[in-house]
Amino acid sequence: MNDLTPSQKGAVAEAAITAAAVQLGLLVLRPVCEGGRYDLAIDMDPTLLRVQCKLAQRLDGVVSVNLQTSRYTPNGYVRTSYAATEIDVVGVYSPHLNRCFLIPIDIAAGRRVIHLRFEPARNNQADRINWARDYEFAAVMRRLKGSPA
Repeated sequence: MNDLTPSQKGAVAEAAITAAAVQLGLLVLRPVCEGGRYDLAIDMDPTLLRVQCKLAQRLDGVVSVNLQTSRYTPNGYVRTSYAATEIDVVGVYSPHLNRCFLIPIDIAAGRRVIHLRFEPARNNQADRINWARDYEFAAVMRRLKGSPA
């Protein structure tokens, strides 16, 4: 995956997250034009779930998700993060685990990066850890569908 361009990595993540949603019987919508803050929308009837798709990197016992965007302007690079006014969830695909995750925006908003731990920490820390199992795609979608709109 290291030899792919950022656009290709994004396409891999979008395809995997789309497939995960379709396998759950969900309707996935794509914006007609580029430039929006979300990549996909999932029809939750009667609402739409705006999804920003990210490809995760595997590090030591965690998958790391870069939540910051960067664009070049006449004044130099501008780095931004995501807000609840722009997206509802961050969809994450880990090619190393071949699994998709969903991170609600209230956890991702304003952050540069988030780590989802899938192996115990070497120091046995258990508090303040984002366990990957808590963000499994299907489980989060079930919780979201069960929550009032």
